[in-house]
Amino acid sequence: MGRVTKYNLEKLLRRPVEVALASEFRYCEPIVTDKTLAIVISQSGETIDTLAAMREARRLGARVLSIVNVVGSTIARESDYVLYTWAGPEIAVATTKAYSTQLALIYLVGLYFAEVLGTIDEEEYKTVVNELLLIPSKVEQILDSKEAIQYYASIYFNHDSVFFIGRNLDYAVGLEGSLKLKEISYIHSEAYAAGELKHGTISLIEQGTLVIALASYGKLFEKLMSNVVEVKARGADVVGLTTESRGEELKKTVDSAILVPDTHPMLLPSLDVVPLQLFAYYVALMRGCDIDKPRNLAKSVTVE
Repeated sequence: MGRVTKYNLEKLLRRPVEVALASEFRYCEPIVTDKTLAIVISQSGETIDTLAAMREARRLGARVLSIVNVVGSTIARESDYVLYTWAGPEIAVATTKAYSTQLALIYLVGLYFAEVLGTIDEEEYKTVVNELLLIPSKVEQILDSKEAIQYYASIYFNHDSVFFIGRNLDYAVGLEGSLKLKEISYIHSEAYAAGELKHGTISLIEQGTLVIALASYGKLFEKLMSNVVEVKARGADVVGLTTESRGEELKKTVDSAILVPDTHPMLLPSLDVVPLQLFAYYVALMRGCDIDKPRNLAKSVTVE
């Protein structure tokens, strides 16, 4: 979520955005002033590391905007400003709908700030808002074709290791897809920026390794395809994900393709994450895992 926020807000606002792990924030002597806005994102509003990071940011003078789901939670109460996602109760430990609603709020915050700063023109603003309103119906389209994702899960559910690769926003979404897969299926999974493959990661690719290549971000599609060729040359099986408009081009390079409807580039994470969540769900189901309550995990982390 943080990396999607960084990419989108920096494009919209032309202001530097730093992503910090809440568990590390207090210990890295962060550069925070009274001109800093700290955006704190939490489903439960009670995660101890996030709460501690927020308090440290406020101590250093930052204003805090929190994005939380649980009304009246500690983070919500202690923030200067709060936006609720209104995702409703989420029973499963591995969050899905909270992630989607957090994305929607980040888009709206970014658009509002960009309008105030004058870094977005009126036509672009209207285009993004209109496309945002279409996201629910486009998600329905993806859900209507979930049988293909279920089929891919039936082929690859017995793999011991899975790699997600992407560039820019695709890399950011890959982090979430990888997290979901490891959380509920107990498969070792990692996400990498595709441009970093040759700096070490590619040594892990061998015959039959599953690589999920996210290629929805149009500006970097060709570069991502070059990375796909590289891993396939080392024996990887590649499942590619892109938009419908690039589907035929993708199919020329990957072994299997998952397509999502086209939308504004900024909003692609909202669509791309759905098939990745479905893939993780079906893989975990076929492995006999407890999907709602994965082992060793809790809904809210309340100890450091």
